[in-house]
Amino acid sequence: MHPAHRYINYLCPMRIDIITVLPQLLESPFQHSILRRAIDKGLVEVNLINLRDYSTQKQKSVDDYAFGGGAGMVMTIEPIANCINALKAERDYDEVIYTSPDGETLNQRTSNHLSTLNNIIILCGHYKGVDQRVRDHFITKEISIGDYVLSGGELAAAVICDSVIRIIPGAISDETSALTDSFQDNLLAPPVYTRPAEFNGWKVPEILLSGHAEKIENWRHEQSIERTRQRRPDLLE
Repeated sequence: MHPAHRYINYLCPMRIDIITVLPQLLESPFQHSILRRAIDKGLVEVNLINLRDYSTQKQKSVDDYAFGGGAGMVMTIEPIANCINALKAERDYDEVIYTSPDGETLNQRTSNHLSTLNNIIILCGHYKGVDQRVRDHFITKEISIGDYVLSGGELAAAVICDSVIRIIPGAISDETSALTDSFQDNLLAPPVYTRPAEFNGWKVPEILLSGHAEKIENWRHEQSIERTRQRRPDLLE
Protein backbone atom coordinates (compact mmCIF):
# COMPACT_ATOMS: atom_id res chain seq x y z
CA MET A 1 0.00 0.00 0.00
CA HIS A 2 1.32 3.46 -0.88
CA PRO A 3 2.77 5.37 2.12
CA ALA A 4 0.68 8.43 1.20
CA HIS A 5 -2.51 6.70 2.33
CA ARG A 6 -3.66 7.78 5.81
CA TYR A 7 -6.24 5.30 7.00
CA ILE A 8 -9.02 6.39 9.30
CA ASN A 9 -10.55 2.90 9.32
CA TYR A 10 -10.23 -0.48 7.64
CA LEU A 11 -12.36 -3.17 6.03
CA CYS A 12 -15.57 -1.23 5.47
CA PRO A 13 -18.43 -1.74 2.99
CA MET A 14 -18.04 1.80 1.58
CA ARG A 15 -14.71 3.44 0.82
CA ILE A 16 -14.08 7.14 0.10
CA ASP A 17 -10.60 8.22 -1.01
CA ILE A 18 -10.09 12.00 -0.89
CA ILE A 19 -7.18 13.40 -2.90
CA THR A 20 -6.06 16.77 -1.54
CA VAL A 21 -3.10 19.12 -1.19
CA LEU A 22 -4.26 19.94 2.37
CA PRO A 23 -5.11 16.66 4.14
CA GLN A 24 -4.84 18.31 7.59
CA LEU A 25 -7.78 20.55 6.69
CA LEU A 26 -10.00 17.49 6.35
CA GLU A 27 -9.07 15.65 9.53
CA SER A 28 -11.49 17.34 11.94
CA PRO A 29 -14.81 16.65 10.13
CA PHE A 30 -14.24 12.91 10.36
CA GLN A 31 -13.29 12.88 14.05
CA HIS A 32 -16.65 13.94 15.47
CA SER A 33 -20.37 13.28 15.56
CA ILE A 34 -22.18 11.07 13.02
CA LEU A 35 -19.21 10.71 10.66
CA ARG A 36 -16.92 9.49 13.43
CA ARG A 37 -19.54 7.01 14.66
CA ALA A 38 -20.09 5.67 11.14
CA ILE A 39 -16.34 5.16 10.76
CA ASP A 40 -16.02 3.52 14.17
CA LYS A 41 -18.93 1.18 13.36
CA GLY A 42 -17.13 0.03 10.20
CA LEU A 43 -19.81 1.41 7.88
CA VAL A 44 -17.39 3.54 5.86
CA GLU A 45 -13.66 3.96 5.35
CA VAL A 46 -12.34 7.44 4.61
CA ASN A 47 -8.77 7.90 3.37
CA LEU A 48 -7.04 11.27 3.11
CA ILE A 49 -4.43 11.13 0.37
CA ASN A 50 -1.77 13.82 0.05
CA LEU A 51 -1.39 14.61 -3.65
CA ARG A 52 2.14 15.92 -3.11
CA ASP A 53 3.31 12.38 -2.31
CA TYR A 54 2.64 11.52 -5.96
CA SER A 55 4.64 14.42 -7.39
CA THR A 56 7.92 13.62 -9.14
CA GLN A 57 9.16 17.19 -8.70
CA LYS A 58 12.02 17.83 -6.29
CA GLN A 59 9.94 20.36 -4.34
CA LYS A 60 6.85 18.11 -4.51
CA SER A 61 4.98 20.83 -6.38
CA VAL A 62 1.60 19.98 -7.90
CA ASP A 63 0.86 23.24 -9.75
CA ASP A 64 2.28 25.33 -12.59
CA TYR A 65 1.52 28.43 -14.65
CA ALA A 66 -1.32 28.25 -17.15
CA PHE A 67 -0.51 27.98 -20.84
CA GLY A 68 -1.53 31.20 -22.54
CA GLY A 69 -0.88 33.30 -19.46
CA GLY A 70 -3.30 34.72 -16.93
CA ALA A 71 -3.48 34.98 -13.17
CA GLY A 72 -3.40 31.95 -10.90
CA MET A 73 -1.80 28.53 -10.92
CA VAL A 74 -3.17 25.25 -12.31
CA MET A 75 -2.96 21.78 -10.75
CA THR A 76 -0.77 19.65 -13.01
CA ILE A 77 -1.92 16.39 -14.53
CA GLU A 78 1.06 14.13 -13.69
CA PRO A 79 0.66 13.74 -9.90
CA ILE A 80 -3.10 13.41 -10.24
CA ALA A 81 -2.74 10.73 -12.89
CA ASN A 82 -0.13 8.93 -10.76
CA CYS A 83 -2.42 8.98 -7.74
CA ILE A 84 -5.63 7.90 -9.46
CA ASN A 85 -3.89 5.18 -11.44
CA ALA A 86 -2.31 3.81 -8.23
CA LEU A 87 -5.71 3.69 -6.55
CA LYS A 88 -7.38 2.09 -9.55
CA ALA A 89 -4.69 -0.57 -9.67
CA GLU A 90 -5.93 -1.79 -6.27
CA ARG A 91 -9.73 -1.67 -6.80
CA ASP A 92 -12.54 -0.53 -9.07
CA TYR A 93 -14.25 2.80 -8.41
CA ASP A 94 -17.89 3.62 -9.01
CA GLU A 95 -17.24 7.36 -9.32
CA VAL A 96 -14.26 9.70 -9.56
CA ILE A 97 -15.62 13.04 -8.39
CA TYR A 98 -14.07 16.47 -8.91
CA THR A 99 -15.20 19.35 -6.69
CA SER A 100 -15.74 22.29 -9.00
CA PRO A 101 -17.89 25.47 -9.05
CA ASP A 102 -19.14 24.52 -12.50
CA GLY A 103 -20.15 20.97 -11.57
CA GLU A 104 -23.72 19.81 -11.01
CA THR A 105 -25.17 21.28 -7.82
CA LEU A 106 -25.23 18.78 -4.96
CA ASN A 107 -28.75 17.77 -3.95
CA GLN A 108 -30.37 15.05 -1.88
CA ARG A 109 -30.98 12.83 -4.88
CA THR A 110 -27.25 12.82 -5.68
CA SER A 111 -26.34 12.12 -2.05
CA ASN A 112 -28.80 9.24 -1.91
CA HIS A 113 -27.27 7.73 -5.04
CA LEU A 114 -23.68 8.11 -3.84
CA SER A 115 -24.57 6.46 -0.52
CA THR A 116 -25.35 3.22 -2.39
CA LEU A 117 -21.91 2.97 -4.02
CA ASN A 118 -18.91 0.97 -2.83
CA ASN A 119 -15.80 2.94 -3.82
CA ILE A 120 -15.53 6.67 -4.52
CA ILE A 121 -12.63 9.00 -5.23
CA ILE A 122 -13.03 12.72 -4.54
CA LEU A 123 -10.43 15.02 -6.06
CA CYS A 124 -10.36 18.39 -4.30
CA GLY A 125 -9.91 21.30 -6.67
CA HIS A 126 -7.40 24.02 -5.77
CA TYR A 127 -5.74 27.12 -7.21
CA LYS A 128 -7.41 28.01 -10.56
CA GLY A 129 -8.47 24.40 -11.03
CA VAL A 130 -6.97 21.31 -12.64
CA ASP A 131 -5.53 20.71 -16.08
CA GLN A 132 -8.56 20.10 -18.30
CA ARG A 133 -7.15 16.73 -19.38
CA VAL A 134 -7.76 15.44 -15.85
CA ARG A 135 -11.43 16.29 -16.22
CA ASP A 136 -11.57 14.84 -19.72
CA HIS A 137 -9.95 11.49 -18.96
CA PHE A 138 -10.23 10.69 -15.23
CA ILE A 139 -13.29 12.39 -13.78
CA THR A 140 -16.71 10.72 -14.01
CA LYS A 141 -18.74 13.30 -12.05
CA GLU A 142 -18.25 16.96 -11.15
CA ILE A 143 -20.04 18.38 -8.11
CA SER A 144 -20.54 21.92 -6.82
CA ILE A 145 -21.99 22.72 -3.40
CA GLY A 146 -23.24 26.15 -4.50
CA ASP A 147 -22.79 29.15 -6.74
CA TYR A 148 -19.74 30.59 -5.00
CA VAL A 149 -15.99 30.00 -4.98
CA LEU A 150 -14.02 28.50 -2.09
CA SER A 151 -10.26 28.60 -1.52
CA GLY A 152 -10.17 24.89 -2.29
CA GLY A 153 -12.34 21.84 -2.68
CA GLU A 154 -11.62 20.38 0.75
CA LEU A 155 -14.64 21.92 2.46
CA ALA A 156 -16.81 20.89 -0.47
CA ALA A 157 -15.50 17.32 -0.15
CA ALA A 158 -16.36 17.35 3.56
CA VAL A 159 -19.90 18.53 2.76
CA ILE A 160 -20.33 15.79 0.16
CA CYS A 161 -19.08 13.14 2.58
CA ASP A 162 -21.32 14.37 5.39
CA SER A 163 -24.42 14.32 3.17
CA VAL A 164 -23.59 10.81 1.95
CA ILE A 165 -22.33 9.06 5.08
CA ARG A 166 -25.16 10.19 7.36
CA ILE A 167 -27.73 8.31 5.26
CA ILE A 168 -25.82 5.02 5.13
CA PRO A 169 -28.00 2.53 7.06
CA GLY A 170 -26.76 2.39 10.63
CA ALA A 171 -24.98 5.76 10.64
CA ILE A 172 -27.87 7.39 12.50
CA SER A 173 -29.34 5.44 15.41
CA ASP A 174 -32.90 6.36 14.34
CA GLU A 175 -32.81 5.70 10.60
CA THR A 176 -36.27 7.19 10.09
CA SER A 177 -34.77 10.55 11.06
CA ALA A 178 -32.72 10.72 7.86
CA LEU A 179 -35.72 9.67 5.79
CA THR A 180 -37.71 12.66 7.05
CA ASP A 181 -35.01 15.27 6.38
CA SER A 182 -35.60 18.18 4.06
CA PHE A 183 -35.42 17.32 0.33
CA GLN A 184 -35.87 13.55 0.77
CA ASP A 185 -39.29 13.85 -0.87
CA ASN A 186 -38.61 17.15 -2.65
CA LEU A 187 -40.19 19.00 0.28
CA LEU A 188 -38.71 21.08 3.06
CA ALA A 189 -39.05 19.65 6.54
CA PRO A 190 -42.01 20.85 8.66
CA PRO A 191 -41.50 23.02 11.77
CA VAL A 192 -40.47 21.13 14.90
CA TYR A 193 -41.06 21.89 18.59
CA THR A 194 -39.94 20.56 21.96
CA ARG A 195 -40.58 21.28 25.65
CA PRO A 196 -41.86 23.45 27.17
CA ALA A 197 -45.26 23.43 25.48
CA GLU A 198 -45.60 27.15 26.22
CA PHE A 199 -42.91 29.81 26.52
CA ASN A 200 -43.54 33.55 26.87
CA GLY A 201 -47.11 32.87 25.77
CA TRP A 202 -45.91 31.14 22.57
CA LYS A 203 -47.66 27.79 22.34
CA VAL A 204 -46.86 24.59 20.50
CA PRO A 205 -49.64 23.69 17.98
CA GLU A 206 -52.28 21.64 19.77
CA ILE A 207 -52.21 18.89 17.12
CA LEU A 208 -48.66 17.94 18.19
CA LEU A 209 -49.85 17.41 21.76
CA SER A 210 -52.86 15.32 20.75
CA GLY A 211 -51.09 11.96 20.58
CA HIS A 212 -52.99 11.17 17.35
CA ALA A 213 -50.22 9.84 15.11
CA GLU A 214 -52.12 9.91 11.82
CA LYS A 215 -53.39 13.46 12.30
CA ILE A 216 -49.91 14.61 13.33
CA GLU A 217 -48.39 13.02 10.22
CA ASN A 218 -50.98 14.69 7.99
CA TRP A 219 -50.34 18.05 9.67
CA ARG A 220 -46.59 17.71 9.16
CA HIS A 221 -47.06 16.85 5.50
CA GLU A 222 -49.31 19.88 4.99
CA GLN A 223 -46.78 22.09 6.74
CA SER A 224 -43.99 20.73 4.55
CA ILE A 225 -45.94 21.52 1.39
CA GLU A 226 -46.78 25.03 2.60
CA ARG A 227 -43.23 25.79 3.72
CA THR A 228 -41.88 24.52 0.39
CA ARG A 229 -44.44 26.59 -1.53
CA GLN A 230 -43.36 29.72 0.36
CA ARG A 231 -39.59 29.23 0.45
CA ARG A 232 -38.65 26.88 -2.40
CA PRO A 233 -41.48 26.77 -4.95
CA ASP A 234 -39.00 25.46 -7.52
CA LEU A 235 -39.00 22.10 -5.70
CA LEU A 236 -42.72 21.66 -6.29
CA GLU A 237 -42.23 21.94 -10.04
